[in-house]
Amino acid sequence: MDMQGQRVLKVTQAQAWSALNDPEVLKSCIAGCDKFELIDNHVYSVGVAIKIGPVSAKFSGKVSLSDIQPPNSYALHFDAQGGVAGFGKGESQVSLLPHPEGCELRYTVHSSVGGKLAQLGQRLIDGAAKSLAEDFFKKFEEALLAQSLGAGNSAAPSPDPEDQGKPSMAVWVWPVLLLAAGLAWWAWA
Repeated sequence: MDMQGQRVLKVTQAQAWSALNDPEVLKSCIAGCDKFELIDNHVYSVGVAIKIGPVSAKFSGKVSLSDIQPPNSYALHFDAQGGVAGFGKGESQVSLLPHPEGCELRYTVHSSVGGKLAQLGQRLIDGAAKSLAEDFFKKFEEALLAQSLGAGNSAAPSPDPEDQGKPSMAVWVWPVLLLAAGLAWWAWA
């Protein structure tokens, strides 16, 4: 499965970079995530429970960062197992670019999966993946805004009321952000 997308974040590039590298922020933004821990230099152990259609599973795996160029970009490599529900592996490229409203997050994801979830049908999987990604980005933006306001940055831009209810991604997935890639892969696994 190949996906790409972009999203304007109404925070500085440095703030977005910091959040993309904070395991607690990512864990709190990923639905069903109960583990996102640094286990080695740029390597994270991840646990996520998902339900797609009739299939529920707990996936455990690793996410590794490489080609790290702060505060601009990194690559993610992920590999996870969900028992009889399946497996997934892949890679994602994540980049942050300056934007008049804050910064723009761009990502691509390439993944492969197997097992029961892969047998559910592409339409169901795609719908679930889009929903997971949208939930992630909504929570991620809320976390960024809360951090920005908590840091006393009252100059942080507030969300545009006209943007509420509009789809926020051109094409699906998650970048990874760290797990956006992981989510796509877990949802597809």
